[in-house]
Amino acid sequence: MHVVRIVVLDADFCKPGDCSKECIRFCPIVRTGTEAIKYDPSMTVPIIAETLCTGCAICVKKCPYRALKVVNLPDELEELCVHRYGPNTFKLYRLPVPREGMVVGLLGPNGAGKSTSLKILSGEIMPNLGLYDAPPDWKSILKFYRGSELHEYFRKLSENKLHVVTKPQYIDEAPKRITGTVREILSKIDERRAIGEVSDMLSLGAIWDKDIHALSGGELQRMAIAAVALREADVYIFDEPSSYLDVYQRMRMAALVQSLAKASKYVMVAEHDLAVLDYISDQIALFYGNPGVYGIVSKPHGVRVGINIYINGYIPDENVRFRPYAIKFHLSPAPTEWRSEDVLLKWPNFTKVLGDFTLKAKTGEIHRGEVVGIVGANGTGKTTFIKVIAGITKPTTGKIAEGGIKVSYKPQYIVPNTDRSLREILNSISPALLADPWHNEEIYTPLDVAPLLDRAANSLSGGELQRIAVATCLSREAKIYLLDEPTAHLDVEHRLAVSKSVRKVAEKIGSAAFVVEHDIVANDLLADSVMVFSGEPGRSGVAHPPQGLRKGMNQFLKGLGITFRRDPDTSRPRVNKKDSWLDRYQKEINEYYYAEVGGEED
Repeated sequence: MHVVRIVVLDADFCKPGDCSKECIRFCPIVRTGTEAIKYDPSMTVPIIAETLCTGCAICVKKCPYRALKVVNLPDELEELCVHRYGPNTFKLYRLPVPREGMVVGLLGPNGAGKSTSLKILSGEIMPNLGLYDAPPDWKSILKFYRGSELHEYFRKLSENKLHVVTKPQYIDEAPKRITGTVREILSKIDERRAIGEVSDMLSLGAIWDKDIHALSGGELQRMAIAAVALREADVYIFDEPSSYLDVYQRMRMAALVQSLAKASKYVMVAEHDLAVLDYISDQIALFYGNPGVYGIVSKPHGVRVGINIYINGYIPDENVRFRPYAIKFHLSPAPTEWRSEDVLLKWPNFTKVLGDFTLKAKTGEIHRGEVVGIVGANGTGKTTFIKVIAGITKPTTGKIAEGGIKVSYKPQYIVPNTDRSLREILNSISPALLADPWHNEEIYTPLDVAPLLDRAANSLSGGELQRIAVATCLSREAKIYLLDEPTAHLDVEHRLAVSKSVRKVAEKIGSAAFVVEHDIVANDLLADSVMVFSGEPGRSGVAHPPQGLRKGMNQFLKGLGITFRRDPDTSRPRVNKKDSWLDRYQKEINEYYYAEVGGEED
């Protein structure tokens, strides 16, 4: 079989001035006199000729910064190359196909090409078909796609007949470019004259007169979604719209996005919350490959089939296994019977008053080896409770036992206010951590932190920051680990890795963990028990004591009026459509989370 060789050199890692250009010194092709690797002082990084590279991987092993990757692929795939940014950079093969009147969901790991695909389909960049040194014009692109479903889409895009609006992946840049209150900003862009309807669906009334610079992450996310939904467009693109939203807000957001998929409108959503993606999409496009090196887009699949394929890690119609394991779910976990001697921390009734907000926490306890998932609407005091347990803030009434219990805390919002690398941070905790086999096997390898070890924290993306924050939190020696929304901006694989790592740490050292999490699927993989927070968002909150996963999730979802069923093939939680027969039946029998019924919805 003939192969095409992909060589990727990450400019963020490569430091040719510091490594004595190891890749050049040890390359066997260069040593024969052939200029396989070019470098001169005017270049920021070397350029490696893929046509001359033999794939020996000596340079990969010699590079002290792990900046190089070499991958062989069948050369038949090269005919499907859609885009490449430059020499020795990421390659994308195939594109998802937008469909009029449908929501097309994109599912795959970070770095596999979802954002690149959305930039191409939005017209932000033109697909260069891999010819980065001589990019084709629209005529050549349309010829390449002649006879395919994408031809008509690109024809309209090339003729400026498609108006595209996009909600970007990261929304924290918005306050740097926009000023004003939520009302002022949204009123200016209300092209559809739907501001009242959109405001009701996203519950924007409470933040209507707040300045954009005073918004929390969840509030900023809802405003960004509203800003897209209010525009009169032909193509609506949403990149990770559920980050920082609670479960109820995610379902309302999903309903709003679905309402945009009218005849002649295209809607595309990249999302890592499987329950939301399942609920929001009409079709699924899967992304797989080697993150940061190359990405391949699958053929379109139905929603249930597509997500189940992703969970199983095998695409039958392409005969491709892209993950060596399947993600496993357990249908009805038996509640754990904790012994009195296992109690690690017991807290009394306490209250915490913050301005106009009051949190009332009922007495409860957490045990050795227990992972407690914390669920509830935004603004009901989940983060406040975590900070009280962490000792960051004191309760207004009541008292938490002080001393004797070491805690490790990962905050909700991660501010990269240091230029220290992860290696320096971990070494400051303990110089032995990176050499410890257990930490490497159970935390650092699953969270894929090796490529990030020598990068400054303030140079990392949101997902990368999240991974190193979780890794740092779990690396500290503690009896109680407190993680506030640890899966935000993470892909499905890393969400699974976080769930496993938290459980492994709790079991290994006899510690316990509180985890604030809005992703129902991640909670299902993660938690032994659940703390439900109820109340009036922004005004009052009640923290109920931990209870079994099934009982706790049932109580939580009943308060939201949302029901979940179990997929018969994978046992993953799936949201029932509102007022479907299964939704009505489960509400009737008071089973909002684990329904003992078979089959699928009509």
